[in-house]
Amino acid sequence: MSLLIRGGRIITATDDHVADVYCAGETITRIEPDIDPKTLPQKDLEIVDATGKYVFPGFIDPHVHIHLPFMGTHAADDYESASRAALAGGTTTVIEMICPGPADEPWDAFEVWKSKADGISAMDYTFHMSVVRFDESARQQFRRIVDAGVASFKVFLAYKGALDLSDEDLFAAMKLARELGVIVTAHCENAEAIDAMQKSLLAEGKTGPEWHGPSRPPVVEASGVHHICSFAALLGTHVYTVHTSCDDAVREALAARYRGVDVWIEAVAPHLVLDESYAERGNFLGAKYVMSPPLREKRNQDVLWNGLRSRAISTIGTDHAPFRFEDQKQMGRDAFTKIPNGISSIQERVDLVHTHGVMVGRMDLNTMVDACSTQAARIFGMYPRKGTVQVGSDADLVVYDPAYRGKFSLDGSHSRVDYNAYEGWDRIGRPVVVTVRGKIQARDGQFVGTLGRGQFIAREATH
Repeated sequence: MSLLIRGGRIITATDDHVADVYCAGETITRIEPDIDPKTLPQKDLEIVDATGKYVFPGFIDPHVHIHLPFMGTHAADDYESASRAALAGGTTTVIEMICPGPADEPWDAFEVWKSKADGISAMDYTFHMSVVRFDESARQQFRRIVDAGVASFKVFLAYKGALDLSDEDLFAAMKLARELGVIVTAHCENAEAIDAMQKSLLAEGKTGPEWHGPSRPPVVEASGVHHICSFAALLGTHVYTVHTSCDDAVREALAARYRGVDVWIEAVAPHLVLDESYAERGNFLGAKYVMSPPLREKRNQDVLWNGLRSRAISTIGTDHAPFRFEDQKQMGRDAFTKIPNGISSIQERVDLVHTHGVMVGRMDLNTMVDACSTQAARIFGMYPRKGTVQVGSDADLVVYDPAYRGKFSLDGSHSRVDYNAYEGWDRIGRPVVVTVRGKIQARDGQFVGTLGRGQFIAREATH
């Protein structure tokens, strides 16, 4: 099996040039100005004409939830639907959050989450391991999980009584991470403050989805960033703030970086293009947009885009957490605290960034690649196997048509949610060919590949 992509404009985090790309087996073997197909082995050779199109490295989503037990239900997607959606949108590798309960054994959770993808996923995948309890037994299991190729932890400074850690356990977990060279990704809020705010609002009869945001305002997120960075400063642990949503939180992370803390910042697509008014829609429609951290005042979008343009913010993920509106979101009709938190964006992310970032001058194409692929590969131990277009890298490639014009719509979605948060929005550009390790898995928004082709990417701890 071999693939020749001809005449495309190759764009990486740093480079921009026209060339041909030849892939043999599962890797990129040649990049040259003009590769004559007649000089190549003809058996099983597929040729893609990329004239007038971009050739990107496969995009990496550093923050997704696919198998997600949450608030008495489960996320609507599985690895079949999620990988179809991801590939249609140009994402070839995802990092999923393993989120066990406090009573679960970490190794058992790792095996369960991995089993949901093995033999099913059409895209490559790896994991962040959530630390929701920390005792001697858990410590030994985390060591084993890191040895198995999971080189990042996840901690929650939210969800009191469910996922949050005591400061004592947080300190111990981060100390272990430093010892193992593991980066700690952190949901930065304040579980105690949120719990108090929620109880106060509900007692006042403020039960609708529009009160989800006020229950966890920007100062709560900023305090969480300060908290995790303080522990990082004490221990030397490297940290990564997930779904950073607002000016206050970004400022705290940058202040910590100024003080010498090794901290990376992630933004997610919904916070870049949606604002709090969506969660305030009447007739309970705002429930579609309930996520944590919540949608913010529109002014915060410029802060995030500017941070990405300057590369002070490293990555753009999705926090893909799909829940259906007609039944699952309805669980919170009587109290916003019971609305499953999350939104589906795994298919839309790249086109949203191209449409609302590149096409309006908020970032250039190199920065788009850096934020949507290269930095995730670098930070999480997959570079240069993933995240770039160079000889020896996996042949994960996206041929992208910038001339495409269309609309975002549920009709074209492969996710199993029953609505599209960006319904009817203009869409500029789309992937026309998407490959995973040299095999075409999607064309023109349709899955045409093989389920089960995806592989678990074992990573080495590099922090």
